Amino acid sequence: MTDQDVLLTYTIPQLLRWRVAQTGDRVALREKEFGIWRSLTWHQYYELVRKAALGLSQLGLQKGEVIALITDNIPEMLVVAIGAQSLGGISAGIYQSSLPHEIADILTYMEACYVFCDDQEQVDKLIEVRSKIPNVRKIIYEDPRGMRGYRDDDWFVFIDDLYRLGEETLEENEARFDELIDQGKPDDVCHLCLTSGTTGLPKGAMMTHRNYINMGVQITKADPLEADDEYVSFLPFAWIGEQMNSFGVALATGISINFPESVETIMSDLKEIGPHFMFGAPRIYETIRSQIWLKIDESYWLNRKCYYYFIKIGQEAAEYRMSGRKMPFKLAVLAWLGKTIVFNPLINQLGLLRLRRAYTGGAALGPQLFNFYQAIGVNLKQIYGQTEITGIAYMHCDGDIRSDTVGKPLPGTECRISEEGEILSRSASVCAGYFKLPEKSEELLEGGWLHSGDAGFIDENGHLVVIDRLSDVMHNRAGEIFSPMFLENKLKFSPYIKEAVIYGDKQDYVAALVNIDPVIVGKWAEDRRISFTTFMDLSQKPEVAELIYNEMLSINANAEKSHFKIRRFAILYKLLDVDDGELTKTGKIRRDFVKKRYQALYDALYDQSVSSKKVQATYQYQDGQTTTVETDMRFYSVGDEAPRPENLK
Repeated sequence: MTDQDVLLTYTIPQLLRWRVAQTGDRVALREKEFGIWRSLTWHQYYELVRKAALGLSQLGLQKGEVIALITDNIPEMLVVAIGAQSLGGISAGIYQSSLPHEIADILTYMEACYVFCDDQEQVDKLIEVRSKIPNVRKIIYEDPRGMRGYRDDDWFVFIDDLYRLGEETLEENEARFDELIDQGKPDDVCHLCLTSGTTGLPKGAMMTHRNYINMGVQITKADPLEADDEYVSFLPFAWIGEQMNSFGVALATGISINFPESVETIMSDLKEIGPHFMFGAPRIYETIRSQIWLKIDESYWLNRKCYYYFIKIGQEAAEYRMSGRKMPFKLAVLAWLGKTIVFNPLINQLGLLRLRRAYTGGAALGPQLFNFYQAIGVNLKQIYGQTEITGIAYMHCDGDIRSDTVGKPLPGTECRISEEGEILSRSASVCAGYFKLPEKSEELLEGGWLHSGDAGFIDENGHLVVIDRLSDVMHNRAGEIFSPMFLENKLKFSPYIKEAVIYGDKQDYVAALVNIDPVIVGKWAEDRRISFTTFMDLSQKPEVAELIYNEMLSINANAEKSHFKIRRFAILYKLLDVDDGELTKTGKIRRDFVKKRYQALYDALYDQSVSSKKVQATYQYQDGQTTTVETDMRFYSVGDEAPRPENLK
C-alpha cells in the first residue's frame, strides 16, 4: 500500500488531523476581507473545526443529522461542514442564489435540522419560510452585520458563540474531539451533494468520506501537485467541483485554498492569488476569453497584428505540445517569442501566469475554445464526470490531450459502454445513492456500475468521447442523429454569442435561439456608433442581426455534415437566467423548460412564413415595481437555398 493509498483509510476529519501532523504550520486557508488577506495554518484550521464540532454537539447535532450550508465561499463553510462530519453528521450545500421557496423544499427533502448562513441575506430567506421548515432547530450565521434584531431569538446562533461552546467543552474534556472522530468510518455518508436539477427538484447524492479522499488521491496520481501550490475557491460550494477540491484534493496534498473577497472581486483577486491550478465550468472560461478578446480589441493596431500572427503559431505549437511530440526548432522559437511578448503579458493581467493546469467540467467545452487556451499557453484540460462519481472520472494527462475527447479514466476507474451507448463507470468515488430515493438509487447503480445517462464511445486511442445526454441526443425527420450541445458549443465560441439553444428533434432542420453577449456586442455597437438603450433594444438591432447572421454563415461553412447546419435562428430579447428557471444553478440549459416558455418563438422558427413576432417582456425592479416592454422579434433563415434577408442587405 502506497503512502497515498493509506489516506483512503481515513475520514475527512481524521485526514485533517493527519494533515496537521504533516504540515501544521503551512497555510491551509487564506481569505481576503476588507482588502486584506488573512491566513489560517492547518493547525489553526483544525482548532476551529474542533471548536465548531464540539459547539454543534452542545447544540444537539446527532450522528446522521443534516446541516445545510447556504453561503458564499468563506473558510467557515469548511470549518462548519467538517465540524458536523466529525460528529457523524451530514453536511449539505445549497446554492446561494436559491429562492426562499426552493430552500424550503430542499431543506424539507433533506430533513435538515441545522442551517449555516454567511449573512443576513440568506438568514432573511429562512425567516420568510420559517413556518415551512419546522425541522430546523438552529440557524448559525457568520456575519453579524444587520443581525442585531435577531440576537434575542434563540433560533439564531452567532458563529463566535458556537466556538465559545466548543471551547467550554474542550476545557472540560480535551480528548472528547479525538474520541468522536475516531468513531467515523471511511464509508460513512458525510455530505449530500445536490444534482443539477435539469428536470425538477435536485436529488441529494449521498457522498462518503472515501468518495472525496479517493478523488483527491487519484487526481494527484494523474496530475501531481506541490504542497505549496495555490488554489482559488470561487465555485459554489453546493457544486461537486468545489467540494472535490476543498475536501479531497486540498486535504490529500496540503495545498492552500484562497477565498476571494466577493463574487464581484474574483477576477481582480485572481491577480493577487496567482493560482497554480483552477477548476471551473465552461462558462468561466467563456467569460475569461471574452475579457481577452476585449483587451485585444482595445489594444493598439500593432499589438492586434502581433496577436493574430502569434495565435496561429500558438495553435500549431499546441498540437505538438498536446500530443507530446517534439516541436520543430523554428516553431519552438516562434512559439517562445509569442509567449514572451504577447501571451504572457496578456494572461498575467488576468492573474493566470503561474497557472500550470486548468480543468473544466460540468458541461462540454467546444474544441475551438479548448484549442484557444492551449494556443495562448494555458494548460486547460477537459474532464468528465458527474456529481455521483465525485466530479471526475476521466481527464486529460499532459502529452496526451485531444480537444474532441475528455481523456482517459482516472487511476482506479473502470469504464465501459452499454449496448445502448450509455457511459458506465465504476470506482471508489461512486456515491452511495440518492438520499431517500431508493428506486432512483437502484437505477443509478444497476449492475454495480454508475449509469451516467450520457451517450459516448471509446476511440482508437482509449479516450472517451462524450456525445450528449442520452435524453438530449436528437434525430431530425430523416432520422439523422445530432448533438444539440455540440452545436451550441460551436455557436458559443463566437465572442458575440453568450448562450444558444439548439432545436431540431423530429424537424426538417436545425434552428437556434441565441443570446448575444451584452458586453462584447455592446462594445461592438459603440465602436460603430450604433445607439441603443436596453439589452432588448440592442438584441433587435438590424446591425446586430447581420453580425450574428454572418457568424451563422461561418459556422455552417465548417459544419461536418449538412444536417448539422443551422437553417433558421432568432435573437432572444432577454438573457437566459437561473432565477427565471431557464438555466440550472450550474449554468446548464433547461431545454424543455425554455421550449415551453417560448413555445410561440419555437413554433415561429419552424414556420418559414413568419419573419417577425410581437413579444412582451415584464421586468421587476429591486423596489418591487414592474414594467412591461413590447418589441418586434425577427426570425432569419440561413442556408444555400435561403435568400439573404432583405433587412440585412
